Amino acid sequence: MPARSRAIKALVLGFYLSAPHLSSIGSAVQDVISRGKTRCLVFQISPPLVDNNTAQQLAELGQQFMSFSRAYQVAFRWLTRLHLRSFAFGDITDLITACDKLKHLNMRSCRLVDRRSALKIGAPYSGLQELEFTHFGCKRIELISVPKLRTMLCHSWRSKNPPVRFGYVPELCKVSLTREAKVWQAPFLLSECLSRSATNLSKLHLNFCHQMIWINPEHPKQLTAIFRNLADVSLSGIFPECDLSWTLFILEAAPALQKFTLSRAQLCAKTAVDSAEKTNLVWEPSKDFKHLNLKKLAFQGFEEEDKVTSYIRLVMERAVGLKRIVLLGELPCQDCNDCKRKCMLGELPSKDCNDCKRKCTVDKARRHRVKVQLAHGSCSSVEIIICTLKCHH
Repeated sequence: MPARSRAIKALVLGFYLSAPHLSSIGSAVQDVISRGKTRCLVFQISPPLVDNNTAQQLAELGQQFMSFSRAYQVAFRWLTRLHLRSFAFGDITDLITACDKLKHLNMRSCRLVDRRSALKIGAPYSGLQELEFTHFGCKRIELISVPKLRTMLCHSWRSKNPPVRFGYVPELCKVSLTREAKVWQAPFLLSECLSRSATNLSKLHLNFCHQMIWINPEHPKQLTAIFRNLADVSLSGIFPECDLSWTLFILEAAPALQKFTLSRAQLCAKTAVDSAEKTNLVWEPSKDFKHLNLKKLAFQGFEEEDKVTSYIRLVMERAVGLKRIVLLGELPCQDCNDCKRKCMLGELPSKDCNDCKRKCTVDKARRHRVKVQLAHGSCSSVEIIICTLKCHH
């Protein structure tokens, strides 16, 4: 068989960091990429024991991984995507620098050896396009210089706020932050987190996980330079008792915004013992503020219909170019999902199944009532659509 027919263009490997096998994996990968045809090389690496590792064990695993990367530099130089789980590092700058072709880095349940230190990423020549950190343990993530970065996802950070400080990131397009705020995490200003160099930022997603709102409203002038190209904003997991008018500070700071999505929490959402106290936010938008470019407002969660209707009318008054309002069906919580799964498997009695159906019927009725209230006495030509779970996207 000709050598060219054996060339592998895409190679995805998931493996445990087990010493007896690393040399064979490293050698095999380097043999494959030596043919020069591989365009996509992905490593998904976990320690043999993921749960209940001590800090010392995590540090030893991190050292073992770094030794592996140095021993097979050719393989890591061709790496395009790297997923790491449950390692502790002193620093990752050398790793990023050594991976010439790395575009996506995903770190889950990882940490710095010294969690009181900041993770500083200064990689001016790196081709990194996407960073994702979930349950990462450090003082803060500081992106000093990552010029090719387009997407930053930071979920369930273990540090105080803000979790990230953006430096030189001129190509940044999407930022997603997700966290259930804890008692030691005070709200912060987005202007303290985002960078004025991120002039291409077009999509922002903030998920508050049904708990305290962990950002503070601020004067739009502090954010306009950063938000001038922001086109799509999604705020999810807003607890039901929270007033919604504060969200307009984002609308006022983002003149190019075209799609605005708000999702309120389910009433059955549980609160952890160490969650931060939920407090209401107060914000008064500028009296003469009008938004010219917002085309679509999507809203999810209808427990308090009057509050929802008042908020949507407030947006309609300000967003003079609004074309469409989409009323989304409520997303089920974990308990409801479990109920649905058991119902499909025939593991639930008919009464429980009927309870689920009744929830869906009540939710749909609420959306209909909101639609009627919005249309009553209004001369607006805005299209109001009631959407089911199937058409959320």
